[in-house]
Amino acid sequence: MSDETGPDAIVHAALAPPEAAGQRVDSFFAERIPALSRSRVKTLIEAGHASRDGSRITQASESVRPGALYRLAPPAPVSATPRPQAIPFPILYEDADLLVLDKPPGLVVHPAPGNEEGTLVNALLAHCGDTLPGIGGEKRPGIVHRLDKDTSGVMVVAKTEQALAALSAAFAARDLDRAYLALCWGLPNPASGEIEGAIGRDPRDRKRMAVVTRAGKPALTRYRTLGHHQAAVALLEVRLATGRTHQIRVHLASRGHPVVGDPLYLRRIPAGARALDEPMRRALLDFPRQALHATRLGFSHPRTGVALSFRTPPPADMLALLDRLGLGRNESCGVEPPAR
Repeated sequence: MSDETGPDAIVHAALAPPEAAGQRVDSFFAERIPALSRSRVKTLIEAGHASRDGSRITQASESVRPGALYRLAPPAPVSATPRPQAIPFPILYEDADLLVLDKPPGLVVHPAPGNEEGTLVNALLAHCGDTLPGIGGEKRPGIVHRLDKDTSGVMVVAKTEQALAALSAAFAARDLDRAYLALCWGLPNPASGEIEGAIGRDPRDRKRMAVVTRAGKPALTRYRTLGHHQAAVALLEVRLATGRTHQIRVHLASRGHPVVGDPLYLRRIPAGARALDEPMRRALLDFPRQALHATRLGFSHPRTGVALSFRTPPPADMLALLDRLGLGRNESCGVEPPAR
């Protein structure tokens, strides 16, 4: 359905067949341009980038007229605001549609005030270069989901509008396999279970999130204990039934089991720390970030439908701490347990 009209622009054109009579024009275009989502098509029409028999149309809900020639001319992608920066990051898989990486701790995902550069987006722009087709009219990667700056682990990034729409829908529907490893203070009781509670801004500290009784969003976290060191700390596998800001950290802290090293939700020395010897207590209390790792991610490829699955062990600092606690040689950590 495409014909090029210049070096940087592609015009999508189609003659409406009789069976398209009465169909919405945005739906008509979306069916014929797989690379564009219907919402993107609607935005382009309303912005004046579509025409019928040479006359501009701006109503996405307009009914298709059989025999008419429809054209959609998206503007050529423009450079994204963030500048490309050569920042190395581990790549687990890459093709024309998406990229899967193992995000290291300390790497901010998206530019924001105070972190305009040195982010994953800057690194992706440098890595992908001119192979990035563009999303929403910009040459930029599609951030499907985010991990906090100091949370490590598996992430998937979309390269195309079609991949972004499909992966975003899969995340919204939880139609994927996703698991985290969390080292928390104390020993949860029961050893496996659910934590449910709406999450919203902490009314006493707007920089934090909290379990709230009003104006929050429903949240559900599932966990199971993989191992523990005395009753002081436990290694959990955590799965999210919802995706709220800081959800794992907030829910565990609300049950009295904050994540080891958490700078926001660990406000006092946990009771279990007193039972540890001084070197172990200091190793846990001095851990410089939240001990949280996105260890596994599985999903269907947005274009081929092939099942993809990725699993990574925690980074060296967290794994060293788990080894010291006797919890690192656990199959769920991506490290094979010792042979018996």
